[in-house]
Amino acid sequence: MTRRVVVTGMGMLTALGNDVPSTWEGLLAGRPGIKTIEAFDPSRLTAQIAGEVRGFDASHVLDRKDQRRTDRYIQFGLVAAREAMDQAGLPARLEGELAERTGVILGTGLGGVGTLNDGFSTNALRGPDRISPFLIPMGIPNVGAGQIAITYGMTGPNFATVSACATGGHAVGESYETIRRDDADVMLAGGSEACIFEVLIGGFAAMRALSTRNDDPAAASRPFDTGRDGFVVGEGAGVLVLEELEHAEARGATPLAELVGYGATADASHITLPAPGGMGAVRAAKRAFEKAGVEPDEVQHVNAHATSTPEGDKAELQAIKTIFGDHAASLAITANKSMLGHTLGAAGAIEAIATVLALRDGCVPPTINLADRDPEAEGLDIVTGEAKRLDMAVGLSNSFGFGGQNTALVFRRWDT
Repeated sequence: MTRRVVVTGMGMLTALGNDVPSTWEGLLAGRPGIKTIEAFDPSRLTAQIAGEVRGFDASHVLDRKDQRRTDRYIQFGLVAAREAMDQAGLPARLEGELAERTGVILGTGLGGVGTLNDGFSTNALRGPDRISPFLIPMGIPNVGAGQIAITYGMTGPNFATVSACATGGHAVGESYETIRRDDADVMLAGGSEACIFEVLIGGFAAMRALSTRNDDPAAASRPFDTGRDGFVVGEGAGVLVLEELEHAEARGATPLAELVGYGATADASHITLPAPGGMGAVRAAKRAFEKAGVEPDEVQHVNAHATSTPEGDKAELQAIKTIFGDHAASLAITANKSMLGHTLGAAGAIEAIATVLALRDGCVPPTINLADRDPEAEGLDIVTGEAKRLDMAVGLSNSFGFGGQNTALVFRRWDT
């Protein structure tokens, strides 16, 4: 029999809050989290805005010494994992068979970019003999997953997915497959990104990928709007506890939703632009529906990738129409990045959590800053203004990355 996979815990850090409840409240309220960058002086940049995590404190999971030896993206992952574990009713540290049957896949698009940036600067200005011995373990992308296991005791499958903005979706989907094939009973799955640094913002700006609406940060991220001029970089983390259903029931854990389908494809088309018509996204969704045993007309909600780039948003709208046909008009569609910015490797996990919450609460957050709809959005119900109350059973969460990598996750509401 196919092993069923449920969500039993969730943790999140975003520009709207340092946990799931505060972020969810902000999304439902349509509150913008994008502001002028505070982490450094952004005056040299053409894009001076971001969705920063503010007031962050990792002292409940790391002492002061370990915080100095742990990159910000790893700290984000540890804090989000702890919140998710607590909700799932997992112990402070896993032991015995539970530890052996629990794994971690924490993805990141960039890894410890802050640590690497500091190391390169030190090497250039002071020489290689002054480089920190922690440069490599703080900077490489897999150590976030490793540190979660070291801190909390998991000894099952452990690695990082790295697929740009599809990273979080891949982490959740591959964790789902790990449980389905009986290589684990529990997986901590998600993504983490700490990326608000001048060199990174400058690099995206050099590609002309970013919004330069510096005079009005709150209105800069404009998914599906004709006035969109690029995405806004965000930072944060999202971690889900995925668990085999019978294992969860035996522990007395409460399922929040069931993850029923996952699809992953490549465009094989262009290094940054989506395939024409969003056909890679179409194939990812179709594969996810096949695994889920779900027909497209059973889906009521789509959490769109919707970065606020001219070509990306257009292709996703075209893909939605292709996937759902006449049913597309009945979907409640939302774009969380309008408030959070684009959290890169964390986005897929954060938006998966938002999809679970929307199904659980029967409420879809609005997309803000949508004043003049892209013609491709004609006939679609993109939620704007206020959150929309809706009885929903099935939701789709899309994530797409540079390099043409696509993921689709299908969640079903948990009905006790």
